[in-house]
Amino acid sequence: MAKGPSQNLFKRALVVLLAFTIIGFGATGFGLINTIIIHGEEYAKKAEQQQLQDIVTKAKRGNIYDRNMNVLATSATVWQVYVAPSSIKDEQKSLIVEKLSKLLELKSKKVIELLDKNTSYQNIGSPVEQETATKIREFISENELGAVIGLSETNERYYPNNSLASTVLGFVGTDNQGLGGIEAQYDRELTGTEGRVIAAKTPAGAELPFSYEKVVDAQEGNSLVLTIDEYIQSVVEKHLEENVEQNYVNNRAACIVMDVNSGEILAMATKPDFDPNEPFTITLEMDIKREVKKLKQNGEYSEEKESEIRSLALQEQWRNKAVSDIYEPGSVFKIITGSAALEEKTLFDSDTFSCPGFIHIADRTYKCSNRDGHGHQSLAQAFMNSCNPAFITIGQKLGSQNFMKYRKAFGLEDKTGIDLPGESFSSTHNTQLMSQVELASESFGQTLKITPIQLITAISAAVNGGYVYQPHVVKQVQNSEGNIVENIDSTLVRQVVSEETSKAICSYLENVVSEGTGKNAYIPGYRIGGKTGTAEKIDIEQKEGESKKYICSFAGIAPADKPEIAILMLIDEPGVASPYGGTLVAPSVGKMFEEILPYLGVTPSYTDLEAEELAVSTPNVIGFTTEKAKKALEEKGLEYTVVGDGKKIVSQTPLGSSTIPAGGKVILYADGNEEKRKVTVPNFTGYTVSQANQLSLDAGLNMYINGNTTNSTAYSQSIEAGKSVEVGTVITVSFRESVNVE
Repeated sequence: MAKGPSQNLFKRALVVLLAFTIIGFGATGFGLINTIIIHGEEYAKKAEQQQLQDIVTKAKRGNIYDRNMNVLATSATVWQVYVAPSSIKDEQKSLIVEKLSKLLELKSKKVIELLDKNTSYQNIGSPVEQETATKIREFISENELGAVIGLSETNERYYPNNSLASTVLGFVGTDNQGLGGIEAQYDRELTGTEGRVIAAKTPAGAELPFSYEKVVDAQEGNSLVLTIDEYIQSVVEKHLEENVEQNYVNNRAACIVMDVNSGEILAMATKPDFDPNEPFTITLEMDIKREVKKLKQNGEYSEEKESEIRSLALQEQWRNKAVSDIYEPGSVFKIITGSAALEEKTLFDSDTFSCPGFIHIADRTYKCSNRDGHGHQSLAQAFMNSCNPAFITIGQKLGSQNFMKYRKAFGLEDKTGIDLPGESFSSTHNTQLMSQVELASESFGQTLKITPIQLITAISAAVNGGYVYQPHVVKQVQNSEGNIVENIDSTLVRQVVSEETSKAICSYLENVVSEGTGKNAYIPGYRIGGKTGTAEKIDIEQKEGESKKYICSFAGIAPADKPEIAILMLIDEPGVASPYGGTLVAPSVGKMFEEILPYLGVTPSYTDLEAEELAVSTPNVIGFTTEKAKKALEEKGLEYTVVGDGKKIVSQTPLGSSTIPAGGKVILYADGNEEKRKVTVPNFTGYTVSQANQLSLDAGLNMYINGNTTNSTAYSQSIEAGKSVEVGTVITVSFRESVNVE
């Protein structure tokens, strides 16, 4: 049967339709092949980025404790605000900008800039504390912004004692990385391991139909237990800061307290320092303003110069002077020279010296601090007088090779290896054979430069039986649960001198404090030893009309018969007329010993004279009958004055438990006469002990004497002159002898 035209037309249409169908499926198939096989990995990554939110959770940084587990540095919980810029709708943006700029204290322009970024995760501002975090959560809830704004828990470093031990502790940056001191040295141990929260979300931040979330907990860092003692550190910083202010110190001051029998650092301070909670705040801002003003007056100002001045000021206040600065130690170094000579048997206790006030070595003349000379003197007297010609003679007899041998053995040519960053190398004469002149100058502590940590390590060895210990500030590493990860024991490096030599040195140093140039460090009831030092900074360019610059220092040991601790303190460029270590530094070290030794449990032993002059604790007689109060004071050996005719004591000055000088007077107020008598505090500065005592009696005050009283004058008082106080108030007046020894 023949086919009609309609059948042929249908057939052709079917062929065309099939052709288009095949072509269509082919394009789709090719697209699937292109998507899945050729670009499959690329598209999968893009899908994952859109659907997965990966939030890093910061690890809590480990704590830093003092030796008694007092917290010196910790991490407080804070919250980081974050947004999903790519998911924020246009109508939401203005509301978010207004609220976050206010709560986070940011400029609106900055918030807008962050919201305009094409990312799914963006931190905004610095971490906030609980109060602000709560307000932000309320804002998110009220405006249903949970899909675009969130808070992640993190932590922020916090130093509860502010500037205490700041140059030892260091500080952290905005990323919680250690940037100085212990924080930098032990950054790896303290940091911990970050955690992550990975969750599946839609591009808009909503939950997907299926649930997926993976949490990797952050691992808290290890904690450190230091050798530092918070109390001893606070005592040192108090007196160091007081000294810097009193003596107008221009180039900072430093102090170290060391356990001589272990190398443990009990305290280490530099003043002025900084607050690690605000490390980029310049401590001496007034000095910066003066420098800038000077530049402007001279027409030399520029923003670049001011920025440079500020940068240098920050670097300076962060610098740990006790570890990072080298200096000429001056006469304190005579401890090392004497120890070496005694050990080598080139010096004996029976040796004597003649000092005419100078000594000639080669083509040089070295003068003694006493221009008239000390005359004929024993070795003990040479130490007490800090006689330069005597110690130059000792050095010459010791010889350059032996001198260099002990200089190295005491650790003065190498870094100590203390576990703090920034330790400097010393600078000494390292020729094959030192010349006589070089030997002479180094024998009494000039022309060599060492760090304070090197010197106190060497001094500790000289007095502890001859043992050099490596100094350290970290005692223990603990994990987050308080379990011990590592104990850091003391490291004995070597024995450098004998027990016999060490005992002899201790005896000479005790004489220095009891009778010599260090008598301003004397403390009743305690056996203190020490050595003064005053070194002229001869390598500093001196401008016309400018005074010479000095570093004044004092090294003390206690108890002198069996040393437990050593204190080394130095002040760099004091701005006073008579810059001597014995006058300016020894009194401060004495005050430190007075507070530290009882704390360490060192029992005082008083002479009869010292016992008679001991201060006593005032009994509390408030509420007593007048007769009973009088009897209580008489039993303590105290005088009294009763104001009023009442039969009952309603008030007293000083108050009960106050420290009052032996034989002092207590003012008792009987009922009906509560009005206190007032007097004006006199200025005791420059007066001798007897003169100051009479001045206090005339004013109706009790004077507590602090420091050396032999040939001494007052230099500071606990209550400023001119202030109005109650009759009977106790004023602590500090005395010192002017000791002019270079």
